[in-house]
Amino acid sequence: MSALVLIELHGAEISANSRAAVTAATQLSGAVDALVLTNDAANASAVAAISGVNTVKVVADAALEHVSAGIASKIIAGVMSDYQYLVAGSATYSKNIVPVVGALLDVQPISDVCEVKSPNTFARPLYAGNIMATVESSDEKILLTVRATSFDHAEDGGSAAIEELSVDVPESNSTFISLQESQSERPELTTADRIVSGGRGLGSKENFGLIEQLADKLDAAVGASRAAVDAGFISNDYQVGQTGKVVAPKLYMAVGISGAIQHLAGMKDSQVIVVINNDGDAPMARMADLVWNTDLFGAVQDLIDNA
Repeated sequence: MSALVLIELHGAEISANSRAAVTAATQLSGAVDALVLTNDAANASAVAAISGVNTVKVVADAALEHVSAGIASKIIAGVMSDYQYLVAGSATYSKNIVPVVGALLDVQPISDVCEVKSPNTFARPLYAGNIMATVESSDEKILLTVRATSFDHAEDGGSAAIEELSVDVPESNSTFISLQESQSERPELTTADRIVSGGRGLGSKENFGLIEQLADKLDAAVGASRAAVDAGFISNDYQVGQTGKVVAPKLYMAVGISGAIQHLAGMKDSQVIVVINNDGDAPMARMADLVWNTDLFGAVQDLIDNA
């Protein structure tokens, strides 16, 4: 009943999704190993410090610096011969890879797991989070992606052994060209304690700048509804929702967001929800802890001036 956790690294930094995956794996098995695919074996040293990990399995090769899903999945499928579970975070990195591993192993992955009920039974959201489905797997091997907002993030404090695997990295039919990442000094959206999100009610890209100013005052991350993203107010890196990023901050401030079901699914686990909207009957207002039913421009400017 051993479990393997697929670790997502950003350089030598471990993603919050991977730390949540380690916690979920420890609920499935007392024997949890981590798998790192990297171009530099030294990056695995940070993973060895995660509590709950017994052994860090490392596949290091220059070709893995920007590994494709096709190559990664073949390596992982081979390593899975020694494990019953593969657990990964619900992030783009894992969502690209785990389904392909499932195809290679002929098993059905279970995505967005929010609760481990038993070694083969799990809870996951359906219909934009309106219901929670309990699913049971009868596969010999079980592949999961888990929501980082539903599990504690495993802390450091461990001292796992590091084992470098001798694996032939398959040749790729694709070539990495470039990576374009948005850079920000603000907190990362999926792990921030405070988020200020703007919606279509702001009216323009220029007006959306008020959201960024308020976020800076509150040391908060910036978020957006899909309507704001589609209108070109901000890039889709900041989209919160079912088709964006799932968040669960201590404070979620929604400005000019009516609250489409897909957006609510992405932030409904926030501890305190504050809404600024001139429509007191909007779906977002109905689920809020505090509603400021007023003109959003004056309200946001007041907050910026007095924060």
